[in-house]
Amino acid sequence: MNTEAPRIAGQGIGARLTRKEDRRFLTGRGQYVGDMRMPDMVEVAFARSPLAHARIRGVEKPEGYAAQVYVMQDMAGVKPILAASGLPGFQVSVQHPLALDKVRFVGEMVAMCVAPTRAQAEDLAEQVFVDYEELPVVADMHAAADGRGETLLHDAWERNVFLETHVDKGERTAAGDGVEVRRRLRTSRQCMMPLEGRGVLCWWDTRLDQLVMVSAAQLPHINRTGLAECLGIDEGRIRVVSPDVGGGFGYKGLLLPEEICCAWLAMRLRRPVRWLEDRREHLSANANCREHAYDIGVHVARDGRLVGIDCDAIVDSGAYSSYPFSACLEAAQVGSILPGPYRMDSFVCHTRSAATNKPPILPYRGVARTGVCFALEVMLDMAARELGIEPYALRERSLVRSADMPYTNITGKIFDSGDYVACMKTAVASLDWAGWRERQRLRQGGQRPQKRLGLGLAVFCEQGAHGTSVYHGWGIPMVPGFEQCHVRMTPDGVLEVQIGVHSHGQSLETTMAQVANSVIGIAPDRVRVLHGDTATSPYSTGTWGSRCAVMAGGAVGTACEQLGERLKTIAAGLLDVERDALVFVEGGLATQDGTRTLTHADIAHTWYRAPQRLPAGVDPGGLALTAGYRMQPDAGTFSYACHACVVEVDTLTGQTRLVNYVVCEDGGVLLNPMVVEGQLLGGLAQGIGTALYEEMPFDGEGQPLASTLADYMIPGAGEMPPLTLEHMQTPSPFSKFGQKGIGEGGAIAPPAAIVNAINDALAGIGAEVLEVPASPERVLAAIARAPEAA
Repeated sequence: MNTEAPRIAGQGIGARLTRKEDRRFLTGRGQYVGDMRMPDMVEVAFARSPLAHARIRGVEKPEGYAAQVYVMQDMAGVKPILAASGLPGFQVSVQHPLALDKVRFVGEMVAMCVAPTRAQAEDLAEQVFVDYEELPVVADMHAAADGRGETLLHDAWERNVFLETHVDKGERTAAGDGVEVRRRLRTSRQCMMPLEGRGVLCWWDTRLDQLVMVSAAQLPHINRTGLAECLGIDEGRIRVVSPDVGGGFGYKGLLLPEEICCAWLAMRLRRPVRWLEDRREHLSANANCREHAYDIGVHVARDGRLVGIDCDAIVDSGAYSSYPFSACLEAAQVGSILPGPYRMDSFVCHTRSAATNKPPILPYRGVARTGVCFALEVMLDMAARELGIEPYALRERSLVRSADMPYTNITGKIFDSGDYVACMKTAVASLDWAGWRERQRLRQGGQRPQKRLGLGLAVFCEQGAHGTSVYHGWGIPMVPGFEQCHVRMTPDGVLEVQIGVHSHGQSLETTMAQVANSVIGIAPDRVRVLHGDTATSPYSTGTWGSRCAVMAGGAVGTACEQLGERLKTIAAGLLDVERDALVFVEGGLATQDGTRTLTHADIAHTWYRAPQRLPAGVDPGGLALTAGYRMQPDAGTFSYACHACVVEVDTLTGQTRLVNYVVCEDGGVLLNPMVVEGQLLGGLAQGIGTALYEEMPFDGEGQPLASTLADYMIPGAGEMPPLTLEHMQTPSPFSKFGQKGIGEGGAIAPPAAIVNAINDALAGIGAEVLEVPASPERVLAAIARAPEAA
């Protein structure tokens, strides 16, 4: 519920305040798991399977070092990871922290080796001998989804599919004299590639009789819950700390088998135990993302109106269901978000979450939205090409109208606010679409130049800040409720803000301080935002799904409002005025006429150091309280954007160069526009990687083929195009300050917009790229298949 506008201008909501976090990060004073060392600490390395599918007939530990090598049988009483879903038909995978009886992907952990240094632990891992009985490999998601073959990843299953879903909405009508376009599109498997890999440091605190786990994690409270379940100890005996984390993007949003192993070992040895993931482990042994396949058709009327969509989608979910999001989140979401920001008469979607002998898939920045945006937006451009109209003209006929907001779409999503058409038109104008069309005509008219220009765009909406009702419906072991914030004012008037979400690049130490400033006028540099420690942070499901600005921002705002009422009571007594005569200003409170003021420090000093001056009727809870916040309705906010770009495609080499790029986005009321721009730039870089460079291929035996950064290509500064960012700010009527979640938006649209531009460039020779990344090899293959190639 959007209450009132922030009451104090300046350094609060909407200000381009420099990030507080940068003071330590830019001077090398950040503290990551890899920076932490403890007395008597030992290091861990894992012996990992070289095979994608095999039975374990036996494990031989290095002679003389048996006490330093552990297998699953040694970890008696430790339970497997079970990430189930309550959705009908979901098949549950059982993932032991160390493989038991069977391995199901290359890199799965078989033995844990411990030594004084990582090098020594790796030497031990090299000497572990595992007797494998090779089994047939399921490496193709289509074969797995279609039930072909007799090989089952999990012996008790009926087929290699975690979950199958069906959606059939609306009434199917004929497109009349319009067009029906059908294609098969695919997004490749990727690695998430945060700058910092995963890391875990565990020890047993003998004074508190408590396990302490420091982990590069996005969801410390959820990790504690899962850890307690697997280790069989109560959550009060576990403390999880997430220090500075060098990027998450979903890769650090799960319970790790490595966390369970290190925690168990620390309890056994009563010594600090640390594991740091190296880049080769990250690339070849741990979770991936984004491998989708779409058999999709769109039906469009002659005037460009979108009539209907039908789709059969498969997601390669890998070998196990990861805790807590489960293996079905990506594919099942396809069935609810594929319609995007459009109106239509009918929507039919069949999805399958295929199980294969590959690492588990995780929700990466943008989650399923990047895939569905690619599938739908590429199809809409193809339909526009068949109708002979500009792609933006086709979209304008079916985008949800601003006058209809809030709008419930065909799958029941509630769009809170916005003007999608105006957003698209702004992006098209900012790119100078008409000017580039003329340049394209002059370059390509009547000729077949080697370097061809193309224009593309993509429009999407992003549901963020998902609430209780949404995730309860998924049936997974994590349902967000009230997001809480604890505030406490110190005796000298500094405000401590404790939040349950974790900041690993979202700038929450800055933006949450800005929220506090807007509500009670306290200077951001006198606000300490604390997070990432289950011993002090309120319980939270953590940072994921573009929820922090809305949910944590709402909680901080609510807590500060309640604290403000207590501050007013004390100030009114000290100034001998009515409470209603006081207003918050920068630095404290003042009478309406501004003649009398009190600073936050004055009021705090009275409560803590001079209580004899307190007026009657003060709240005995003092200047510390916890408040909760949940949106109503809790269906989330819908930010949206249009990405438009110009590319140059070299038909001789297949290289694609980004010539110009425009993003017009609407994140509601922006807590800090500079932070939003940073989020968009980072997401755009990742989206460009998805579109043109990043791919984790596997061969038919389930072997990863890009195990180093010499093979796995990621974009750098030189691959970023000239960029224009346009902001729209349509307040959400559902959130506290009108803000919307926007953290994932930059990564969603680039694959669709860039491939649309490539296909526009190649349209004159009849070539189409239908898979990302649109590598030079795929571009050249598309040209070779084109009718004009002959």
